[in-house]
Amino acid sequence: MFAQVRDRHQVGQVVRDYVMLTKPRIVILLLITGFAAMWVAAGGPPPFGDAVITMIGLAMSCGAANAINMWYDRDIDAIMTRTQRRPLPAGRLTPAQALRFGVVTGVLSFLVLLTVNLLTALLATAGLLFYVLVYTMWLKRSTVHNIVIGGAAGAAPPLVGWAAVTGRLDWAAVVMFLVVFVWTPPHFWTLALFRGEDYERAGVPMLPVVRGERAAKWQILFYSLLLIPSAALLYWTGTVGRFYLWTSVVLGAAMVAASVRLLRERPPQMDWAHRTFGWSLLYLAVIFLAMMLDVARV
Repeated sequence: MFAQVRDRHQVGQVVRDYVMLTKPRIVILLLITGFAAMWVAAGGPPPFGDAVITMIGLAMSCGAANAINMWYDRDIDAIMTRTQRRPLPAGRLTPAQALRFGVVTGVLSFLVLLTVNLLTALLATAGLLFYVLVYTMWLKRSTVHNIVIGGAAGAAPPLVGWAAVTGRLDWAAVVMFLVVFVWTPPHFWTLALFRGEDYERAGVPMLPVVRGERAAKWQILFYSLLLIPSAALLYWTGTVGRFYLWTSVVLGAAMVAASVRLLRERPPQMDWAHRTFGWSLLYLAVIFLAMMLDVARV
């Protein structure tokens, strides 16, 4: 009996480790942006079958990219305090297992999304490849602009969601892409502010490490200001109304206010770095929810 309990525990741990490879919390946030794009493109609830298949395929694609990222970054994950408990640096999974899981899941995601339409499958796969080949294997360890350029990968889900409904890309989808793209640098730079020692030990050239905290805080403020007109552009595509417009302005203003407070905070305090990081997560989820609510009101 004890052997059976132990076996079930071991199986459960393996399953949890494979799920951890996908970075599920990040995947959920990306799925919100993809589903919101489907909702806006459809002018309301998207077809149920297409929505389920698209979300499954998109989750697999994002999860595959994250798993391959963990495989490639296992050396620096072992150095950084934040990532030392991940399955690979902790020794619970082997690099070969992680890579195999990522590649197989990525191929399956393409096949799943292909049942929706070819463009959807191609866009998701392009996002996966960009994240793995361009961001993870090239930019992350080589340039302070890693997050700025690499943010294009995380901005792909709205394009995927839009294409799943329409079979094409329109300006509204491009604006949604832009919102996530502009949001990414301040989000990750606030994380890098209070995890700077980790990135420095690992040799990852994040902006606060290379240019200093003050320069990073100014850049966070700049991109937070840029979020307001970027998000407002969606109103002028004619796909959403004034409810979304004013919600986006209020959310953007709050993001700017948090960034200004962060700029005024003096080292070694990091309270507002933590708060701004948390607010950025809330900002992205709420602004895409506002798109859906606006369409539902029409």
